[in-house]
This record gives sequence, structure tokens and C-alpha cells, in this order.
Amino acid sequence: MKKIEQLALAMIDYNNGDPMRIQHTTKVHAYASLIGRCEGLDEEMQFILESAALVHDIGIRACERKYGYQNGKLQEQEGPEVARELLTRLGGYTDQQIERISWLVAHHHTYHLCDDMDYQILIEADFLVNLYEDNESPKAIEAVRRNIFRTKSGTRMIEKMFGINE
Repeated sequence: MKKIEQLALAMIDYNNGDPMRIQHTTKVHAYASLIGRCEGLDEEMQFILESAALVHDIGIRACERKYGYQNGKLQEQEGPEVARELLTRLGGYTDQQIERISWLVAHHHTYHLCDDMDYQILIEADFLVNLYEDNESPKAIEAVRRNIFRTKSGTRMIEKMFGINE
């Protein structure tokens, strides 16, 4: 079994009993994987992107236990350590891969720092899912497309998904 599939199953185990969170994460992973492939990421960056997508929200349970609630900033604060523990326990990840994945988890709600393709694509994939799941308005969706999306593939996806005609 490939490392990505092992990580996906570990994420499902970790989120046992929470189908909404599991489905959110698998959708973000699917979009991140597709955008990364369409944008031509190299094998290593694609692997890091897909791994980060599978653990991007892994800190939510820790936030809920520790604070009684969760939000984006708390997810960024609590998620990296949970991700590190999970990736280390699974094995097969280098220290550099674990650090990059943890960094992506720690910043996936911080949009002004976005300067690398894996980071940009993770943010776009998460927005594609969140905009739909949160039933955002056409005005909000257009603002996200204009202000956040930078990849050709992600921009095409948000436009087609939400019927934005430019």
C-alpha cells in the first residue's frame, strides 16, 4: 500500500465517528491532487501536497478537547504537532517532509504568506470545498476567486464549479 493511502486510512481512523470531517478532508485531498497534477508539480511536491491535504484539519479534535471549540487560527496552532505525531508513527516520511507538511498545516488559514505552489494549491483546494459546504454567496465566491486563486487549474475549477463566467 502506498504512503498516501496509509495516511488517508490513518486520517479516517483518527476522525472515527465524524463522517463530515472525513468527507471534507477527502474532498480537499482530491482537489489538491487534481490541481497539483494539472499544474505539473514534481513528484516530491505532489507527495507533500497530498499528505498535507490529508492532515490539514487534523488539529480540530485537539482544539475541541483543549478549548471547547475550534477556528482556523487554533487549527494552525494545534494541528502541526498532531500531524507530526501521525506522520512519525506511520513512518516512511523524512524529517524534511514532516517539517514541510507540518508547516503547511500551521499556515493553511494564513493567505498572505502564500508563495509556494504546494501552499497555494492546498489553500485553493480547501476553499473549493469550504465555499460549497458553507453555502457561500456568489459575491463571496467571486471575491475568493479574485483575491485567493492563482493557479490556472484551480481558477478554472472554481469558475466551472460555481458558474462564474468571465
